[in-house]
Amino acid sequence: MKSFLIDRYKKGGALRLGESPEPALRDNDVMVEIHAAGVNPVDSKIRDGEFKLILRYRLPLILGSDLAGVVTRVGSKVTRFSPGDEVYANSGQDRIGTFAEFIAIDQANVALKPKNLTMDEAASIPLVALTAWQALVERAKLQKGQKVLIHAGSGGVGTIAIQLAKHLGAHVATTTSTANIALVKGLGADVVVDYKKDDFEKVLQGYDVVLNSLGKDTLEKSLAVLKPGGKLISISGPPDPDFARQNGSGWLLQQVMRLLSSGIRRKSKRRGIRYSFHFMTANGGQLAKITSLIEAGDIRPVMDRVFPFERTNEALAYVETGRAKGKVVVTVK
Repeated sequence: MKSFLIDRYKKGGALRLGESPEPALRDNDVMVEIHAAGVNPVDSKIRDGEFKLILRYRLPLILGSDLAGVVTRVGSKVTRFSPGDEVYANSGQDRIGTFAEFIAIDQANVALKPKNLTMDEAASIPLVALTAWQALVERAKLQKGQKVLIHAGSGGVGTIAIQLAKHLGAHVATTTSTANIALVKGLGADVVVDYKKDDFEKVLQGYDVVLNSLGKDTLEKSLAVLKPGGKLISISGPPDPDFARQNGSGWLLQQVMRLLSSGIRRKSKRRGIRYSFHFMTANGGQLAKITSLIEAGDIRPVMDRVFPFERTNEALAYVETGRAKGKVVVTVK
């Protein structure tokens, strides 16, 4: 099958279009013919080797983790899906490989595709929606009437997180550039801070939750927005000891992560704020709940550009610019 691979970790390196064997089908797997694959910043980070101490992959490696497609075969213990089902999923970071024509994926990570979405639209959803769900619903336990600041509201996670937070009944603030104000307001943001004109930490106060996807400066400034007892959740790091333990990292790596996050954890503690790092995990059950929200019209995908499969490297480069509004997708079939 055709696939885009890396043979070694290299910052900014191009993916190689090549032929790969069709993946083996395990007892709990479904084989999916991929129609579309979502492109995410994490794909570039894996290619660059940023996660090689945490995620131990064997090279050569097919990149990509988001997909929408059609089930072609099922393993002997699969009970939830049948050949012909239209599905979507995040493969899970231990079995990536959606920049290809086929993938074998554990049925636990798969959900039926929303009936009101195209394959391209569905492929844009899994990683960003699961990230938003796990951060806001599972970790923050965001409640009706609470106040949440979602940074980078026009980005992939931001566009979905704003909609999810509004569905939960929260008061939503977001940061974005002048050009994207109308977009994020249309998604439901109550307060929009134009970062080119205003300092969000001087405009906002008394918030219950901040979801950060930006750098260290933004992370630390976010402390001023939160009230005592608030929660600062970052999907861009630094990783904390809890993440290291959950990830099964060894003692040495746990100490490295403890050191990396010591500054923000210390500053958070002084203010009575809980800091945590969140790294999305694949979950078909949660994705099925997201499907219900999509089919009900509570969440809609925000797409920037769709590239043909042979231009996967261009799609990845475009995501790396950081200027995409919503998501970028590759059409495989």
